[in-house]
Amino acid sequence: MRPKYKPPLLCVLLPGLLLCSGCVPTATTGAGGTTEVEQRMERLPGNALHKQEALVTQPLIRNDQPGQMVELYQHPSTPSSLEQNQQRLQSVESLIQAGDGNSAKHDADAINPAGLSPEQHAQLRLLYAQIQLSFGEAEQAIENLALIQPQQLNPDNQIKYFQSQAFAYSLTGNLLDSAKSRIELHRLITAPDELEKNQAAILEALRMLPDTTLQTNQTDALAGWMSLSNILKNINQPDFNTQISQWRTAFPAHPADLSFLDQPQDMLKNMPFQPQSIALLLPGSGTFAQAGKAIRAGFMAAYNHTNNNSKPTIRFYDSEQSTPATLYSQAVAEGAQLVIGPLAKEHIQSLADTVTFNIPVLALNHIPGLQKNQLYQFSLSPLDDADQITHKAWADGHQKVLLLVPENASGKRIANYLTEDWQDRDGTILETQTYNPKETDFSAPIQKLLNLDESEQRYNKILTLIPGVKYTPRRRQDADAILLSAYSAEARSINPQLQFYQAGDIPVYAMPTVYTGQVNASLDADLNKITFCDTPWLFNKAYQGELDMDALKETWKQFPNSYLRLIAMGIDAYNLATRLDNLEADPYPGATGNLSLTTDQRIKRKLICAKFMNGQPEISGSSTENTGSTPDKGQIAMHENPINHAVY
Repeated sequence: MRPKYKPPLLCVLLPGLLLCSGCVPTATTGAGGTTEVEQRMERLPGNALHKQEALVTQPLIRNDQPGQMVELYQHPSTPSSLEQNQQRLQSVESLIQAGDGNSAKHDADAINPAGLSPEQHAQLRLLYAQIQLSFGEAEQAIENLALIQPQQLNPDNQIKYFQSQAFAYSLTGNLLDSAKSRIELHRLITAPDELEKNQAAILEALRMLPDTTLQTNQTDALAGWMSLSNILKNINQPDFNTQISQWRTAFPAHPADLSFLDQPQDMLKNMPFQPQSIALLLPGSGTFAQAGKAIRAGFMAAYNHTNNNSKPTIRFYDSEQSTPATLYSQAVAEGAQLVIGPLAKEHIQSLADTVTFNIPVLALNHIPGLQKNQLYQFSLSPLDDADQITHKAWADGHQKVLLLVPENASGKRIANYLTEDWQDRDGTILETQTYNPKETDFSAPIQKLLNLDESEQRYNKILTLIPGVKYTPRRRQDADAILLSAYSAEARSINPQLQFYQAGDIPVYAMPTVYTGQVNASLDADLNKITFCDTPWLFNKAYQGELDMDALKETWKQFPNSYLRLIAMGIDAYNLATRLDNLEADPYPGATGNLSLTTDQRIKRKLICAKFMNGQPEISGSSTENTGSTPDKGQIAMHENPINHAVY
């Protein structure tokens, strides 16, 4: 289902922003409340607030062009020192492009401004502005860029200057000035693909402005862009072609390229949706703040890894600080074209009950039975976990199974999911037993599950008839497999006890909670032969994206193991932003699974299956084959747990 608000033509044009920088932690604050970057920049020449810290200069002398003045430093730089400083500046730029803002700032601070030429001074200011943008300090970057005279920069750095300025303005919500910066940029770039992307960014920024702002009687380049943006808003109007002809007449030498209008109108209306501004609603405080932080970490990792030419603007909202409806309205008013979140189920339900969605919402949880136009639900739902493990067990040829689940509310829900899935496949649940997850001795429920208690009862009866008869316990022989719901700590006790009670030859298929998410061969040796299906991101080389666990090791090491899957969820949440339109027909191989869209707009996950061997999970060869998935179980009651299956 396609978002209804979407301007079809501009879907061809969305390129994102062209900033070459990553996102890193916020810069440290020094004395007086200024950041180290600010303190460093205050010492550069040209800062009116700190003239006493500027380099001492000789009186201004005239050069050979009358009326022009140049500064002559008391300690002029030698050619060799200028060349060395240029290498240092290039090194800082490389670190920025690699997304390492902290190292870039450290190396920039090591450069002595006294040894720089005027052009290098301007370049250093530009680099500091890019560093500030990587810290999310858009306002400081704008102030810093205002101190640069672009004509002092070489052509390449002039391009980076206007790219950075446009990006900074867009982050602060100043779309008009962002468009103006891109108009200046348009005069400098020559590559056709870059011109196309920049043109799209100009039109997209102007499109989000009120119509009254776009009304003008001027005939300059800005007026031409504003007029064109206004016309493109009404592509479905009968007089659209007439308006374009009039525009060509009014702006005959305008740099805008209208060749995209030669595409068939039907194609323009059905291009993928690519939001230029995303609102992220996550808990920044309260009980689930850590879960929100994990999702945000994955989301920002994917955002920073994205080609800089297509980055949207991201705004964060603490879902615990106001009502969902208020935050949604605020996000829309501030230009959001897509809302991702909220996380808690009660917030999703409240939002669905109180708001008519003008822009699409990608909720980060799932409420069975809830369906609303422009509402997509993406979660780490146990519905998918149960569907995948029962399919795997059925595909392996099993028909009659035993069910062992914890004795609590979540265990009851999981039992319902597994039972319904298995029966939908025409399988038989022979018996269900529960265990106390707070204990370590699971012999009683295991004996009941295997009918060993009945065997002992039969022995006691025989013993009254034949005193002294020998007893050999005999487990039931009608079970093909065991379906297990347990966390890793519990399963490490359950699995050996199953073997002790002669069930070592019965295959065990477990829910993904059986795996911590990190390989621990010594501890997980007790899980050997258990099969489970889980998030591809957790397995070596199972996830084909570049942001695998190895790439994000420094990120996930900050969180407990129970939050690892939420980091993968954050990666997918960002990447789904441009794929919601065609996800039903074209599944996306995400970090949390192969993602597709159901008829009720729930994003369904197809998982990877593995078996513990020598304490390590080994991927099953057919784990990605899942042609027998059962339908969604919308009639099953929702979980009370609002963060998916971080806890079932």
